[in-house]
Amino acid sequence: MYKIEPHPPWYKINLKELWAYRDLILIFVRRDIVSMYKQTVLGPLWFFLAPLFTVLTFTLVFSRIAGLSTDGLPAPLFYLSGTTLWNYFQNSFIGASSTFVSNAQLFGKVYFPRLAAPVALVLSNLFKFFIQFGMLMAFWIYYWNLGLVSPSIKMLYLPVFLIFMAVFALGVGLLFSALTTKYRDLSHFLGFGVTLLMYASPVIYSMSQVPGQYRGLVQWNPLAPVLEGFRHCLTGAGELSWGGLAYSGVIGLLFLIAGTFLFNRTEKTFMDTV
Repeated sequence: MYKIEPHPPWYKINLKELWAYRDLILIFVRRDIVSMYKQTVLGPLWFFLAPLFTVLTFTLVFSRIAGLSTDGLPAPLFYLSGTTLWNYFQNSFIGASSTFVSNAQLFGKVYFPRLAAPVALVLSNLFKFFIQFGMLMAFWIYYWNLGLVSPSIKMLYLPVFLIFMAVFALGVGLLFSALTTKYRDLSHFLGFGVTLLMYASPVIYSMSQVPGQYRGLVQWNPLAPVLEGFRHCLTGAGELSWGGLAYSGVIGLLFLIAGTFLFNRTEKTFMDTV
């Protein structure tokens, strides 16, 4: 028997209710995975082809033509170790930031915790991440056989960096999803802004290549220690900064808390603005 109660105030987050709807979240996860490349010619092959083409382009442009250093790593492994984690953040963030706009019809017809939609999207992108991570590990094993990389106990830390990225993507995505219901032009900025953020992060370069006068500026980017640490634990290149990770963790949690509260507040009135 369902008990009808007044809607809680916006500043009260009902995580228990979100857990009660976990089956619905799993349905959303399945929906998002199936719809990613539904009715496409190559289907799931795009999970492999898209990052592969990106890495080949980066290798040609930045390594061969521009001559950027890859810290002694083979260029494909260097760029793939950066883009794999970045792609997860990018896809999760952009998807979560359009929660209200893309689900407006569904939200207007039936009640369920609105947080279920962005949470499901961040989870569904894990499927794509693990496929691309499998391709990354195939490259890693190949270069391991050539003696160019070696396993390390630090590889056990890799799930931590993935959690950091999930927290960032969800937190910032919730913020932008709430803001774009009122300021629709922000949605046009997202694609451009994410591209700029990529170049401000150690995706196609490592922190060791950043000139001294700009190094402090790049370190203010909370994604930088996460991306650099992920590459270091996997390949040994770059550096692992515990202080930087602590800074990233604090900023990520602040984004998640602020984004959740703003999202919860916006869901009460978003149908009037979407």
